[in-house]
Amino acid sequence: MQWTVRGAGFALGAGAVALVGLVASRSLGVILLVFLGVLLAASLEPLVARLRRRFPLGRGQAILLAYLAFFVAVVALALLVVPAAIAEAERVFARIPDVLDRAAGWTETIRPVALGDTIRLLVGEVREIVAGATQPPDPDEVVEAGFTIAEAVITITTLLVVVAFWLVERARLQRYVLAFLPHARRAGGRAAWNRVERRLGLWTRGQLVLMTTVGIASAIAYHLLGLPSALLLGVIAGVCEVIPLVGPLLGAIPALLVALTISPETALAVAVVYVLIQVVEGNVLVPVVMRNAVGLSPLLVLLSLLAGAATAGIVGALLAVPVAAAIEILVEPFQARDVPVASEPRVDAEGDAEPEPEAVPAEAT
Repeated sequence: MQWTVRGAGFALGAGAVALVGLVASRSLGVILLVFLGVLLAASLEPLVARLRRRFPLGRGQAILLAYLAFFVAVVALALLVVPAAIAEAERVFARIPDVLDRAAGWTETIRPVALGDTIRLLVGEVREIVAGATQPPDPDEVVEAGFTIAEAVITITTLLVVVAFWLVERARLQRYVLAFLPHARRAGGRAAWNRVERRLGLWTRGQLVLMTTVGIASAIAYHLLGLPSALLLGVIAGVCEVIPLVGPLLGAIPALLVALTISPETALAVAVVYVLIQVVEGNVLVPVVMRNAVGLSPLLVLLSLLAGAATAGIVGALLAVPVAAAIEILVEPFQARDVPVASEPRVDAEGDAEPEPEAVPAEAT
């Protein structure tokens, strides 16, 4: 009877785990949306605390002010940047046929001839794509585009709602979850929760600062170089900055293509500007802005990016680093930090282990 009860309990537990896994796999988009909301809410939490320290406000009032500031910033960005970027994109799109004609003439001067023929074929395919895009849209495509826009609006609205509810219900939700832990472990669980949320907030704020800085610097540089649609190219560079590893290069490709329509010298100047911005970002901005934001080794960052990309594509790669940082905080308590791990002995040229140097008394130094 005892083994029967244990077997039935094990079967029920396995079934519950399988059901939760199935629901999670079917709700991956919702989970990612909630996680994005938590990231944004964690980035706003320090603003809430700062408002409460400087002004005699309750938490609800501070949350309302912080959320209104965040909402106004998002709306202002959408109203100021997006229409101008769309207008510039239309002007660039109108210039594409002339650019393709010049590119087709340029391919005739390329040597070897095989390379010129290959580029000419690519230009012809791009011309067909552009010609198809200028045709009157099909009614089904119009309906599909309408559904896509509506889905994007609903997603953004849901994200803003998740941010608001997380800020308001965070303390209550934390107490609810910690109530499932034994009393002796609740303090450690609360500390781990706060460390995870703080690190997620640091990472999100750092990414926003890097995106804004790179976007503004790129737009100013492209405008000084005389590139058309400098604002749009700067927006693209700033948005692509959030994509790990290959994002900066992807953000520079449109600017290089536009510069090639002007002259090879302009394209070379754009490439030099891209290198300078990346050098300044990697050696100045990233160490200052992202200091203590993640705390992962480069190898773990690379492995988390590969795993995230394999699991959920670009979105998985974007969220892989903060997820890995949170997991590292959660597993830290299982390390025996009180007992240090002995360092590996050095090996000489013959493969023999060298003895560790003896400690020198303080009087001898």
